[in-house]
Amino acid sequence: MRETCVPTGVALKDTGFGYTLSLINGKYKMIIIYWLAENKVMRHNELKRSIGSISFKTLSIMLKEMEADGLILRKEFPQVPPKVEYSLSERGLSLLPLLSMMCKWGENNWPDSEAAQR
Repeated sequence: MRETCVPTGVALKDTGFGYTLSLINGKYKMIIIYWLAENKVMRHNELKRSIGSISFKTLSIMLKEMEADGLILRKEFPQVPPKVEYSLSERGLSLLPLLSMMCKWGENNWPDSEAAQR
């Protein structure tokens, strides 16, 4: 059994770890996955309000990248004004165990002083 998923002598980009990072890289992609996992289906402005600190343009770019990577589904409704909904694809849903592990790690490693305040 390997000790690490990043073997010696192999470029990070050529590993499974590197590939995963390339899909969830950036400040907001895991946050988008979190909100879509919580709400199942969201519109652009709902996501923007939920995230708070993201610009309209940045959110649009992240959503386009995630759609191109097969992590989210974009459903467009033919109406005026246009209505678009986003949800996690099967591939995006397969990242939820990773999100769950990150949550568990955070809960287990939260500094005692802050945990006491919760």
